[in-house]
This record gives sequence, C-alpha cells and structure tokens, in this order.
Amino acid sequence: MEEDTVRDRLGAERRMTLARIEAMTIDFDGIVAAASGANIDDEHDPEGSTIAYERAQVGALLSEARAYLDDLDRALARLDAGLHSTCERCGALIGSERRAARPAARTCIACASSSRPDPGLG
Repeated sequence: MEEDTVRDRLGAERRMTLARIEAMTIDFDGIVAAASGANIDDEHDPEGSTIAYERAQVGALLSEARAYLDDLDRALARLDAGLHSTCERCGALIGSERRAARPAARTCIACASSSRPDPGLG
C-alpha cells in the first residue's frame, strides 16, 4: 500500500472509531442515568442484573474502542516515522495483505502468530 492510501485508511478507521466511542459513551451514560434513577438491587431485582450486564458490556466495548483508537494513533506515528511496514518485534516487513486487513498492525504475521508476548503489552 502506498503511504497516502495507508494514511487515508488509518484516518477513516480513526473517524469511525471516534464515532463509535461517542455513540457508546452516550449509551453508557444512558444506562448509568437509568440505573441511578431507579431503586435497583442488582442482586435481588430481576432487572438489576440485566442493567449491570448491559453497563459492563458497553463499558468493555468502550474500552476496546479506546484501545483501538490508541493503536490507530500509534500506527499514524509509525507511518510518519517511516516504520509502518516494519515489524516492531523482529524488524521484518509487514506484508501488504496484513496491513490491508489490519491497518494498525505493528507486527508481521509470523510474530503475531507466535506465542511470544507482545512487547507493547508489558
């Protein structure tokens, strides 16, 4: 992929992710507001467990979206530094097919498939 195409793709992914974060934040705030106005005992009220589950589910999805946004920002920084096509683990080329499928990929397919822990997670 050419640099401009990669930048466009990362930008589009970033805009979609920001929109998803905004929508999920509204959903999460709505769930919290609905629960705060009700006298819900999560343990004994049959609806309480549903609200708690929905809050936890939306919260987890929101965390994942924020982490993906961070990955996209890191990919843009790597692109600016000329390192977007280079595996962070072994230095090998990240194949164009992998970059097309996962624009924020930081590792080549071999490193992504290995059982070694990701150095960015430590």
